[in-house]
Amino acid sequence: MSLTIESITSWLVDIPTIRPHKLSMVTMGCQTMVIVKMRCADGIIGWGEATTIGGLSYGAESPESMKITIDRYLAPLIIGRPLAGVEPLAAAMNSGVSGNSFAKSALETAFLDALGKAKNLPVSSLLGGARQERLPVLWTLASGDTDKDIDEGFRLIAEGRHQRFKLKIGARALQDDLRHALKIKAALGSDVDVHVDVNQAWDMTTALRAIPELHAGGIRMIEQPLERHDLRNLIDLSQRFTATILADEAVTDSQSGFVLANGGFTGAWALKIAKAGGPAQVLKLAQVASAAGIGLYGGTMLEGSIGTVASLHAWSTLALSEGTEMFGPLLLKDDILTHPLDFSEGSVALPSGPGLGIEIDEDKLLHYARQ
Repeated sequence: MSLTIESITSWLVDIPTIRPHKLSMVTMGCQTMVIVKMRCADGIIGWGEATTIGGLSYGAESPESMKITIDRYLAPLIIGRPLAGVEPLAAAMNSGVSGNSFAKSALETAFLDALGKAKNLPVSSLLGGARQERLPVLWTLASGDTDKDIDEGFRLIAEGRHQRFKLKIGARALQDDLRHALKIKAALGSDVDVHVDVNQAWDMTTALRAIPELHAGGIRMIEQPLERHDLRNLIDLSQRFTATILADEAVTDSQSGFVLANGGFTGAWALKIAKAGGPAQVLKLAQVASAAGIGLYGGTMLEGSIGTVASLHAWSTLALSEGTEMFGPLLLKDDILTHPLDFSEGSVALPSGPGLGIEIDEDKLLHYARQ
């Protein structure tokens, strides 16, 4: 008889960041994660995570709404279901709840963790098999202070922790942002790869002014310069410049990916498990990119360790031409894992062992859980 899902518990978990993290829409001093515990027959436990950026500043799901959606709407749809293939799970959730991909991602992650433990296989094997055991990880310089960002970049290079960087821009006047980005790139040098993330802050006119200056200064990739729905102009930018245009908020799942690819988009896509609805669902988007010849980048919602590891298992099955940014746990002052992830030499190790390959410190989880 197959094992079944017996119960689902969720917590809102608040962990402070090591420094303010400044984006175009919000400055973060704390990250809130929705942590999910899926208890199955024979004592098998699966863990999942749903995380967004800055409450509702990023998208339509907040941590509080994710928890309500999981507890009240999604859990009743899947409790009692067998630990079988992941697609029946996704179909069950989609049959009763529209959208809410972040909440669904947490449950798909927990399901895969439990299924991997039941089969004594890592999640990467359930998703097709790992091609690599370590994945490159860049760091985002986002204090908002140019000199502090330069100092932070030099320190991380000297420590051997990171060799590539991303800069968050778009919150200030254009010339201030350009000076900020170009000064950091010039200081770090030609051997250090730097790209910028605009987080949808520009219109087309601004993008046409800014991208040539950034590219001339050695910045080769521009992430989501335009509002997420402005697909026509995003496609135009990707075709117009040799700098790589990285679509993030504009590409969420395989359907939106098909629209961009069919329209002639020639840049790269930032994959995120939360946007697509889970580690298995995001690989459908990756397949569209592969068919269309579009580059891939492993993106983060600044998840903690559970969401980061779930992403790493998915990314390990792919050829990511643009690398990854799975640094979320490093931005937090504490961790709820018993053994932190291995970040070193500009990369992170894929945990081994069944399921996600991690153990949760439940005392620490409860310490940070919202009462």
